[in-house]
Amino acid sequence: MKINAGEIRVGMLLEYKDDLWMVLKTQHVKPGKGGAFAQIEMKSVNKKTKLNERFRSSETVEKASLEENKYNFLYEDENSYFFMEPKSFEQIELKKDIIGEKGKLLSENLEVSINFYNELPISVDLPNQVTCKIETTDVALKGQTVSSSYKPATLDNGLNIQVPPFIEAGDEVIVDTRNLEYVKKI
Repeated sequence: MKINAGEIRVGMLLEYKDDLWMVLKTQHVKPGKGGAFAQIEMKSVNKKTKLNERFRSSETVEKASLEENKYNFLYEDENSYFFMEPKSFEQIELKKDIIGEKGKLLSENLEVSINFYNELPISVDLPNQVTCKIETTDVALKGQTVSSSYKPATLDNGLNIQVPPFIEAGDEVIVDTRNLEYVKKI
């Protein structure tokens, strides 16, 4: 699907120069002299290389068409995560580098959306919020204000996040999967 350069947003997948590119940053520039353009920073999905490109506002680029399917997380081994399609019970295997650090938030039977491009899995979208348990946390210092002070905590899955001073080891909290931040205590 063709889109104008002005419509490019962060997170989009573009087909450009015979490769698939994830948009990391966009900046629309209107210089005093000459026409407006979009400065785009992209990362290749396949080769893991970065590219900075300028597109004039009148140019069009090809937006990649993705197919999104729901899957349930089953288990993991050293290199991969395994998911099952709930209707057909078909299982697929994804390498850990596709999901990255957010793979630690996966729990058994968690429903995720997997995006496919030409039958190949490209990315995994977790639910916006997941429940985690606090394994260890520092002691809160007296006299600190609640609004500005957060303390480090380690979750049961090994991730480190910042939590308010009243959170203690053993508490269950909700974590935002998009930015790995504390949301609330359960």
